[in-house]
Amino acid sequence: MTVKSKKEGSRPTLTLLKTVAYVLGSVLLFVAIAMTVSALISTIYGEHTTALQIGVSAGITAVFGYATRRLVRRPESITVKQGFATVGLAWFVFSIFGALPYLITGTIPDISNAIFETASGFTTTGASILSDPSTLPYGVSFWRAMTQWLGGMGVIVLGVAILPLLGTGGMQLARAESPGPTPDRLTPRFQETAKRLWLVYVVLTLIEVILLWAGDMTGFQAVIHSMTTMSTGGFGTEASSIAEFSNYTKWVITVFMFIAGVSFALHFRAWRRPFEYWRNSEFRLYALIIVLAVVIVAGGLLQDFAPMAAFQTAAFNTVSLVTTTGFASDNFGVWRPALQIMVVGLMFLGGMAGSTAGGMKTFRIGVLSKAAYADLRRLVHPKAIFVTRFGSQRVTDPVIEAVQSYFLFYMFLFMTGTFLLGFIDANLATDQLDLVTAGSAVAASIGNIGPGLGEVGPISNYADLPYLAKWLLSGLMIVGRLEIFPVLVLLTKDLWRR
Repeated sequence: MTVKSKKEGSRPTLTLLKTVAYVLGSVLLFVAIAMTVSALISTIYGEHTTALQIGVSAGITAVFGYATRRLVRRPESITVKQGFATVGLAWFVFSIFGALPYLITGTIPDISNAIFETASGFTTTGASILSDPSTLPYGVSFWRAMTQWLGGMGVIVLGVAILPLLGTGGMQLARAESPGPTPDRLTPRFQETAKRLWLVYVVLTLIEVILLWAGDMTGFQAVIHSMTTMSTGGFGTEASSIAEFSNYTKWVITVFMFIAGVSFALHFRAWRRPFEYWRNSEFRLYALIIVLAVVIVAGGLLQDFAPMAAFQTAAFNTVSLVTTTGFASDNFGVWRPALQIMVVGLMFLGGMAGSTAGGMKTFRIGVLSKAAYADLRRLVHPKAIFVTRFGSQRVTDPVIEAVQSYFLFYMFLFMTGTFLLGFIDANLATDQLDLVTAGSAVAASIGNIGPGLGEVGPISNYADLPYLAKWLLSGLMIVGRLEIFPVLVLLTKDLWRR
């Protein structure tokens, strides 16, 4: 009886591992295709050795993906538990294989740095160990931007859109990978929804390419910055981020960062009915937060900038922070202390649910505020019944509890990560990592923002951090991109047993 029980108990774990293997194998093939495109870019620019090296990376990834996919039978469906486990593990695997072009080309020879850069790319964080991205070969620079563009909408969601992946399991995978409380369905079949979301994503990227190319960017720069703007990633081609480009370019990127912070499902609905934007309560709150933040920051910059320059600087950097894009047109690390506090606060917000932005999301901020206000009223009127609403819609108690739980985990990770980063630096480095640097680095990693304050500010990078600190922050980037739960669920016993 004991032996039989063990066999029965092992079947769910075995099924889970087979599902994970099949999905990983399938999606790694997309990663290999993206590497092949990067190799083609190198070939176009005459970088034949680099093209061959990236091609080798693509070959290794494709062989592993194909072999893994062939070893297991395609599952007929996927459960919620399997979906969370699959996505949680997949993003760590992407970060390992995505580092191959850096390692094989020798542009980032250290494995800790290569995985850090890759994790920052796929999670659209934008934190970098590179001091001058302009020295990268064209193919590697394109791969660096491609990781962010794929990660913005979701690599697995792309697989769901193109392949009839796992039949009814596509929704469970998207639920675990999509940024926001729940993925918004445009059609009864999520595969069709995924196609429409990616269509909007591609079209908006192409529009931005044309507009940037019409300015002072080259065609290559326009493609790179459009990919990393729409993914709210922030990887660029210059050491100074966006600071050296024209005001026209900065305004174009500002507008598209704002667009990228809006739900792509809402973009699709508003394609023919623009009034859908203003009817959406989350969009109104998102726009209000940005307007208020721009006004406050611009007011604080008036002592150091002319009025129009203060407004543009405030608009660009505020939108970049709220949408967690990570571009910078000015070094906000040297702003006056009150504005730096504002910067840290903006790091915790994020765009709308269903956008490519990181952070806690506007929906959760709104629900937390409404629920807190209802609790205050309940203290004054203990016998009254209060209904929490977000806009015109009622927010149910399970949703409120889920949002509060997410906020609790988010702040716990922020505090624990800050402590661990300081501990690592104190024991393995020169004990020079101050609280501002440690706290902002962790906040920027969990929120997928990129640059922080102090030693990891907009004009600095993460290269000088201890290698263990880079592994810690890489993990926090993935946890933040997947909105905590798909990764934390991997640590629970319930996942691996019946």
